[in-house]
Amino acid sequence: MTRVIKAVKKALDVGLLTNAGHGLNYYNVSRIAEIEGLRGLYIGHSIISRAVLVGLERAVREMKDLIRTAANGKNNG
Repeated sequence: MTRVIKAVKKALDVGLLTNAGHGLNYYNVSRIAEIEGLRGLYIGHSIISRAVLVGLERAVREMKDLIRTAANGKNNG
């Protein structure tokens, strides 16, 4: 995790925009979403895979809740 945070900081220091996506899923997205400076999270594959089991609406809602909770945490503490 420390390496990801350092990479995002370095990218921002040199003027690059940062995104995250490869390998994100329902278990690790919260930790990544807490990182300051990320512009976007690309989690479509994970959502569609989960939707096979629980339906698309629930899969999207669950992912949005995880990201929203993580974003609120980084803004408040």
